[in-house]
Amino acid sequence: MSVQVYNTLSGQKEDFVPLVPGKVTMYVCGVTVYDYCHIGHARSAMVFDVIRHYLQYKGYNVVFVKNFTDVDDKIINRSTEEGISVQEVAEKYIAAHNEDMGRLGIRPADITPKATEHIDEMLVMIEHLVRQGIAYTVDGDVYFSVKKFSGYGKLSRRNVDDLRSGARIEVDERKQDPLDFALWKASKPGEPSWKSPWGDGRPGWHIECSAMSCKYLGDTFDIHGGGKDLIFPHHENEIAQAEAHTHKAFAKYWIHNGFVSINQEKMSKSLGNFFTIREVLEKFSPEAIRLLMLSTHYRSPLDYSEARLEEATTALKRFLNTFRGVEELRLLSLSKQSLATAAPSTDSTVSAEKMEQLSHIANEVERAEQAFEEAMDDDFNTAAAIGGLFDLLKTINSGVQIIAGAKVVTPELLRPVTDAVERVKSLAGILGFTFSGVKQGFGAEGERIEQLMGLLLELRKEARTSKNWALADRIRDGLAHIGIQIKDHPSGESTWNVGS
Repeated sequence: MSVQVYNTLSGQKEDFVPLVPGKVTMYVCGVTVYDYCHIGHARSAMVFDVIRHYLQYKGYNVVFVKNFTDVDDKIINRSTEEGISVQEVAEKYIAAHNEDMGRLGIRPADITPKATEHIDEMLVMIEHLVRQGIAYTVDGDVYFSVKKFSGYGKLSRRNVDDLRSGARIEVDERKQDPLDFALWKASKPGEPSWKSPWGDGRPGWHIECSAMSCKYLGDTFDIHGGGKDLIFPHHENEIAQAEAHTHKAFAKYWIHNGFVSINQEKMSKSLGNFFTIREVLEKFSPEAIRLLMLSTHYRSPLDYSEARLEEATTALKRFLNTFRGVEELRLLSLSKQSLATAAPSTDSTVSAEKMEQLSHIANEVERAEQAFEEAMDDDFNTAAAIGGLFDLLKTINSGVQIIAGAKVVTPELLRPVTDAVERVKSLAGILGFTFSGVKQGFGAEGERIEQLMGLLLELRKEARTSKNWALADRIRDGLAHIGIQIKDHPSGESTWNVGS
């Protein structure tokens, strides 16, 4: 089955056929860097990182561009508030963005252009639009004439006459038409500015993405993405100015993720109902956030709450408990082998019926892998893909119960479940799950806690080897007092878990 993509431009699912076989060019609108990123930004970043990763899994060479808007009214206002330069504000919050996304396991784009580093490209585009008569100047400002672009409204499927009635249109009597939007803004005292044929000024918001995407991906590229709130006017305006400039189709597929809401109201900084990524990471692990985000289809709205993150945290335990159960059986098999005086026994004392059930695990894994790909091929349906992984956990756990009842546990007997675990981890890895640092109860510090626990278990093992039972028991009992249980295995290894 080929990958099917819901294209906002056509309003339907389409077969994904890139412009160049084997290669995907992809541009996603990034953030305006005047504050810390909130959980809504995390969803968009995660969605497109997963889409990129899945296309790579399917064998495509993906070139991914995601910009930073580093000059804007909000950045200028923040500069005044914090008493630092506009550039310092931008650098501060770009660094914070990169840190937050890195903690969530979101990979940086291949190319991360900044608006202020591409003024020349914007000026070339604006000058061409002016020469064509599609843009006009007023008092040092330059506006795009919407009525001179016949395709305006095709992405948002809005009627131009309806738009002129005043919906979301900034009133400016200098415009020839209320729908016209700024390509270049004359500078005001104290604002950052650049020289242009129309006087000192700075670019409008929309022109930067058209200029940067065309520079790095060409006049026409495969995928343009962003949040649904960008469809109008931002993406509509991008199409107008880019296609008026190049006279070519701008992007082939338009992909938009749904909003994150709180109590059914869109999360946004303007409304004040938002949580920053770093605030959420103080209480919950990156993996729990990822599970919450991807358990809803990317085009659907996602209602955020701490209760839902708690549910995601609990759901992650199912993966961890399954992995731990298989690992404990593996340690048991090693201890049996080390105690054997001859070749390991092949008498597992597992009935023929149970052996038949174990033999079918490989078939279940194959079916689960096929179902995973079918879900992801269907417009990147991560919710269905994750549901299939949970179903596969049930199959593995059934195998664990069968093997746990055997008199002799051998690596051969274990192979169906160990192979299945590796496949679960591999498929989940396509969605960005690593299952590291997600021991429950430690939130964002999980990875460091795992490293610390590894050290404590090693010290306890040394104490037991030297028969320092008092120290070994003190470590075990001290950890139990704070809710961490230690389990010793016949092989001499130990494992740990939070809770009983």
